[in-house]
Amino acid sequence: MVVEYVRRDAVAVVTMNRPEYRNAQNSAMTYALDEAFARAVNDPEVKVIVLAGAGEHFSAGHDIGSPGRDADTAFDRKAVLWWDHTDREGGDRRYAREMEVYLGMCRRWREIPKPMVAMVQGACIAGGLMLAWVCDLIVAAEDAFFADPVVRMGIPGVEYFAHPWALGPRAAKEVLFTGDRFSAARAYEWGMVSRVVPRAELAESTFALAERIARMPQFGLALAKRAVNQCEDLMGQRAGMDSVFGLHHLAHAHNAETSPDALAGLDARSMRAGG
Repeated sequence: MVVEYVRRDAVAVVTMNRPEYRNAQNSAMTYALDEAFARAVNDPEVKVIVLAGAGEHFSAGHDIGSPGRDADTAFDRKAVLWWDHTDREGGDRRYAREMEVYLGMCRRWREIPKPMVAMVQGACIAGGLMLAWVCDLIVAAEDAFFADPVVRMGIPGVEYFAHPWALGPRAAKEVLFTGDRFSAARAYEWGMVSRVVPRAELAESTFALAERIARMPQFGLALAKRAVNQCEDLMGQRAGMDSVFGLHHLAHAHNAETSPDALAGLDARSMRAGG
């Protein structure tokens, strides 16, 4: 299974399970995550959700090159009311897919009424950041590292463009302008990460935090989460993401006209080499 689901009393643990590909997210994983999150939401005994990645890394981002890449596969759409991408062409095709599996799914998960805690080790790159950012808290191992290197493709950032809110404007510009990795300690300084712990203590620390939260009233937690999310949106997050999503697709269209493909001819290996 590409996603595993386990109950630990009042805590649901949802684990991405493609460790051989550093938990790169294909559409199958996206919809499996959605199913697992829905299961946790619908279980009245679950108070908190922990999102984890199997193996050495949390997630290396969107799947742009593994044998399981399924960008041409149709799935039953859940996030947005839009047409299927597989019978479309050009910008219509890419826009329809990314509205659903990238921006749409992340927004859907951000609105989950139960607190979510990301448990991050190793790589948390590009689309991996999106998954961590939809969580309410992030507990990171000391060996965790983060990056959004997609400006190397001429793209202004990943689809769920939370950078200015998760990092602050100047840190967001540094991360995007350089494409460099930043450490868990730096992420903590910027306020993106809640706690940094030794790798050997990551699971214990994350579950202790989740269990502490689970002792709070469920409806109170849901309202507190909604309150903070609404304030973020009043500070422009949702509207900002909408505008940047348009810039993101302008970049794809530009690449398609001026380079071998919409990703400027880059793949996962060349992106890593560029870092």
